Amino acid sequence: MRHLHLRGVLATAITTALLVSSATVATAHPDDGGPEVVTDDPSDDVHDDVHLGADAHDFDIDGPLLGQDEFDVISGGPYSKVTKNLAVAGRGERLEPNVTTDVWAHEGYAYTGTFSSDCSDGTVEDESGIWVWDVHNKNKPSKAGVIISPVGTKANDVKVFTNTAGDDILVFSNEICGAGGVGGVMVYDVTDPENPVELSRIVVDDANVALRDAFGVVDVGVHNMYLWSRNGVDYVGVSGEADFGNFQIFDITDPSAPTLVSTWGPENAEFADELASFGLSSFAEGDLDFWLGEGFDLLIEADGWIFSGYGASANRVMHDLFINEDATKAYVNFWDAGLVLLDITDPANPVYVSTALDVESTDGEVNSHSVWTEDDVIVVEGEEDFAPYENVLVTSAGNFDAAVGNINPSGDVIGDAAYVGLACNGDPLPTADETGASVALIQRGVCAFTDKGNNVDAAGYSGMVVFNDEARGDALVTMGGDPVAIPGVFIGHSDGLALAGVTTAGDLVVGASAGTVEGVQSLWNGWSGLRIWDYSDPANPVLASTFDTACSALEPGTEGAEDCIDGGTYSSHNLVIEDGIAYISWYYDGLLMLDISDPYNPVEVGRYHERGDAFEAQNAGPQDIWGVYKIENKPWVYASDRNGGLYVLKAYGQGSAKNGKGAGVN
Repeated sequence: MRHLHLRGVLATAITTALLVSSATVATAHPDDGGPEVVTDDPSDDVHDDVHLGADAHDFDIDGPLLGQDEFDVISGGPYSKVTKNLAVAGRGERLEPNVTTDVWAHEGYAYTGTFSSDCSDGTVEDESGIWVWDVHNKNKPSKAGVIISPVGTKANDVKVFTNTAGDDILVFSNEICGAGGVGGVMVYDVTDPENPVELSRIVVDDANVALRDAFGVVDVGVHNMYLWSRNGVDYVGVSGEADFGNFQIFDITDPSAPTLVSTWGPENAEFADELASFGLSSFAEGDLDFWLGEGFDLLIEADGWIFSGYGASANRVMHDLFINEDATKAYVNFWDAGLVLLDITDPANPVYVSTALDVESTDGEVNSHSVWTEDDVIVVEGEEDFAPYENVLVTSAGNFDAAVGNINPSGDVIGDAAYVGLACNGDPLPTADETGASVALIQRGVCAFTDKGNNVDAAGYSGMVVFNDEARGDALVTMGGDPVAIPGVFIGHSDGLALAGVTTAGDLVVGASAGTVEGVQSLWNGWSGLRIWDYSDPANPVLASTFDTACSALEPGTEGAEDCIDGGTYSSHNLVIEDGIAYISWYYDGLLMLDISDPYNPVEVGRYHERGDAFEAQNAGPQDIWGVYKIENKPWVYASDRNGGLYVLKAYGQGSAKNGKGAGVN
């Protein structure tokens, strides 16, 4: 389910020259030369302006809804008797596991993307790309064609709008997944959806000249997009998979010749003072000589900050965005940097307004993933999380958050510990016999994790605990590189000092006892849900409430979660809002309807959810809802199932589908 979304560009591949890395994707950080490379989550987009009728949220709720305190609102599980205000009208079957991604609909056609399992070979026969569905008959969607992704790419996101010239323009993302793949955005004219015409390809590069020109961070992948028009100009905003300035705005008024308008990233706000000391306001400014010279230390520091967020997916890069109705505000999800509000009245000069960030509001991950608002006051932010369990290293000095190393074999780290320094090649290294310990406590730095592991293995230790250096603090990293023979974990800097029984790194003594390590425990931490913000003061957003489903909040098999599938995916994903109702795709929990008219007391008012052997057999796997789109002022809701393709759902108001109304077109 997980994919690698980001490239830790300033890491190690060219450490010998400048302590910076190549743009090669890695599953874990192999050595000590730079900031963490983090794994990210399959993710997706949210959608344009949509509105239902004014009475759309006047539902008959006949099932038990669990309302707890305002910061812990949990809806019933998948088999609770929630009102069936969503029912299937028709299916567009694409029965391939883990393939279908986002969904969009426009003028009688729906569009779905292709993702995890298929990497395009560029041929029509491959059918990897944007599937076009004729949905004029909601009961019988039919496949109308496929817009093929370029070779070596996959399509996470698709959007369609009518531009200022009156043409229907489709954009879809290119993420690199194979040989020959080049990232970016494809632009098509779909005025005739069954005969799409390719207009252009948008190339997305890193905003920083050093990363572009010295290190080749060009033609990067794009994950999500948003289309809008203002004052006769058409725009697409994209999330580029680079390090700096990965929110990028392009002018597509002439869709055959897109032009870059501006770039922005949260590093510009975080390091505003440092930038100002050089007479700069962003990392997109400054020439190559500056960034490879006096500005290089700042570049390294900022890149380290970008890749040292919270929890399992510790990064601060862009994931998604939403543009408000008058196209003056951009709400941008920057993962662990939180939800950022930008004033884009002048799209060429985005102005920072505020950040909505509460690290502990759900599960400590942050993972700002998707966002939507109708009125610029009630703003709903979705968190995505694929790490419902957290690893804790149990020691005589306390329990410490830990990351299990990819280089290490399975097995627990148990025994008396001794501090052995950096454990690099050529360093003095006391043997296990000399220290009387079986676990080596190692400080991060200078050499590869693989070297450290092999050296302490050769010295007779049966386990390794690596703790972060002082400069990078308590950020966790999954140790990567060539495999070693002994189990190991990574902990934060302060935890490493605590285990060694010292207060500063200067007090560490090679060969000294470092307490006892009692093993790694995997503790339930929850999936993730929604944060609902009150933006009455845009400069100071207030967290109004959070919302989870039972399966998202509770460990499978425990009280209240007996029907939740162990091994299922229960993270929230995407959302749209119309007239006070949020429609949320929630993977294995299906599609939820949430009344947010009172943002301090959200209430689930409907859910579409299917489960069971018979359903899964004809769906190519469990229901796994990824995308959602709502037709303006109509009851039609489109959902994409990663395993099963397209759903056309009908939303009911006062009546309920189970009370005698069919789901047919009316």
